[in-house]
Amino acid sequence: MAETFYITTPIYYVNDVPHIGHAYTTIAADVLARYHRTCGRDVHFLTGTDEHGQKIAQAAQEQNLEPIELADRVVEGFRQLWRKLQISNDDFIRTSQPRHEKQMTQIITKLIERDEIYLGHYEGWYSVTQEQFVNDTEAAEHDYKCAVSGKPLQRVKEANYFFRLSRYGDRLLDHLDKHKDFVKPQARFNEVYSRVKEGLRDLAISRPSLDWGIRMPNDPGHTIYVWVDALCNYITALNYTDQADKWRYWPADFQFIGKDILWFHAVIWPCLLMALDVELPRCVFAHGWWTHDGQKMSKSLGNFVDPAEYLDTYGPDAFRYFLLREVPFGRDGDFSDESFLRRYNTELGNDVGNLLSRTTNMIERYCQGKVPKRGQITADENALEKTGRELADHVDRALAECKFHTALEAILGLAAAANRYIDATEPFKLAKQSDSASRERLETVLYHCAEAVRLLSVFLSPFMPASMEKVWQQLCWEQAGQMSLDESGRWGALPSGTVVRKGPPLFPRMDKK
Repeated sequence: MAETFYITTPIYYVNDVPHIGHAYTTIAADVLARYHRTCGRDVHFLTGTDEHGQKIAQAAQEQNLEPIELADRVVEGFRQLWRKLQISNDDFIRTSQPRHEKQMTQIITKLIERDEIYLGHYEGWYSVTQEQFVNDTEAAEHDYKCAVSGKPLQRVKEANYFFRLSRYGDRLLDHLDKHKDFVKPQARFNEVYSRVKEGLRDLAISRPSLDWGIRMPNDPGHTIYVWVDALCNYITALNYTDQADKWRYWPADFQFIGKDILWFHAVIWPCLLMALDVELPRCVFAHGWWTHDGQKMSKSLGNFVDPAEYLDTYGPDAFRYFLLREVPFGRDGDFSDESFLRRYNTELGNDVGNLLSRTTNMIERYCQGKVPKRGQITADENALEKTGRELADHVDRALAECKFHTALEAILGLAAAANRYIDATEPFKLAKQSDSASRERLETVLYHCAEAVRLLSVFLSPFMPASMEKVWQQLCWEQAGQMSLDESGRWGALPSGTVVRKGPPLFPRMDKK
């Protein structure tokens, strides 16, 4: 049986349309899912939507809609964007689906039976925008406004059911001590560790008099707190209560989130799993936020980056590439049209696209459109082959650490090496010579150019699947997608005699969006 690989995104709130932050997390998860599939692993990639809670109910009311009507409308927007971005998720879960609601009821019942939940009273601050209970200290630190949205906190006093979160503080600290990769990057690990060390308080997990949500099984007057409801999607999607078939994917290898929801995923979520006697995920990875031209994105400024605008102009792959190339995953990043256009024209247009164009053009002109045989090699070929042979290890190590930018640097390094190789070997001059030695040399050079393009396309395909399909079509490489990475990622897999077809520019030059 193949080794499994399970990766998740957070499930996205349906109070607004998808934006760059949603796309960023999902693209990153998609790249890992695609990569591990090429490695022969049994991959399960989950994304979806979080549809319950006070914030959704209020947003629906403002638009004269029922909550489920708002959810249906926004969910379709997510699905459309994921299709355009070539997202290869295996499942899309909605917390309004019966499969989730049924299991959520069973999970809460199990926690009640284990004395992990009790009835108490909460008096304090609450952020509707984050659906988060906020203690007095945190509220005062942010002038009684939500730390994320800046909107005023609400003062609430109500009866709630509580989860005994405090019971698991020491166990979580012990887990963090023994599993230094449980939370990444390191700065986020340190943040979680220091907060847990201060001690955990029991968590209110129900809201009274809230119609839009899943009812507490022991008290229908209460609905389950949206964050407990949402977090459990990662196991309800795998049929946790039956633990058959898809349960083989648990524990998750990576759970990608934005840093604003780190507390829920790195503290509340593992404690809930401990209470259920369920193994913890292997890694919760919190990425940073994007600004736009140095400014925080906000509705009031009207500066949100709309992925659709870039997809329509540049196609999905350029957008996917830029987000993972521009900034190390885990750090904050700034999106600017200038940076986007520069990377598009230089790295994609010149380095990758022009290499493909030069190679197919020369093979068509000098070799009747067929990949020639590889003859005697020199130091130039040895250098290029060495770069190609080392690429698999570089990419694998980088992606194991979610260093997407490092993987892309290594891949682009092969493109740069191939372009330098063409400049050094001067195939255009060799083609003008009539002697057999020059002819054999030309064929060796062009084989290495074609093989460099093919190898480049293999490792770029998880990042830019649609564009690399076009490369494979120009190379007429029929085995593409049918070979494991062990086979396709080694130097020399392109058969001599393969017919090459020139195509339109892969990344035509752009002057502006």
